[in-house]
Amino acid sequence: MTSALILIDIQEGFDDPFWGARNNPKAEENAARLLDHWRVLSAPVFHIQHVSTMPGSPLNPDGGQSAIKSIVAPCRDEPVLTKSVNSAFIGTDLETRLHSCGLRAVTICGLTTPHCVSTTTRMAANLGFDVTLIHDACAAFTTNADTSWRAGTAPTAEDIHRAALDQLSGEFARVIATNEAVT
Repeated sequence: MTSALILIDIQEGFDDPFWGARNNPKAEENAARLLDHWRVLSAPVFHIQHVSTMPGSPLNPDGGQSAIKSIVAPCRDEPVLTKSVNSAFIGTDLETRLHSCGLRAVTICGLTTPHCVSTTTRMAANLGFDVTLIHDACAAFTTNADTSWRAGTAPTAEDIHRAALDQLSGEFARVIATNEAVT
């Protein structure tokens, strides 16, 4: 079964310290390996770009950091779908494009695991797609949000990443490593 590769929000703005500490510094390299593999297979690739409407967000186009990182830069025949919410299916024609290609399976990677990756993974599964999530081609951050409600030690970026993957594994996606996806 042919699977489309969906690269979510691998953008320059995620290098900004605004997001806090990060896990998995190799996520973009692994995403690039996936992209190279899909290109060799001439399989469908979709780039998703988050265009934030929040003033001051590193992903707001006014800040100059919303571009897709060069390591996974799209080729001219690879569509770039822009969104301003967590799901790559809301406000885009991603579902229509996948169906028009006769695709029933998607492989997802990108930033960030508990946010746009998780939301897109859940929606893809709910829409009936067979979803594979590449855990080592995703990353998470600690949060700079108000956590005064939380008692105890704050989770690390790795804790957040693993918790998101645990919640997706099985019910919403098959979670695997890059090496397994490219063999």
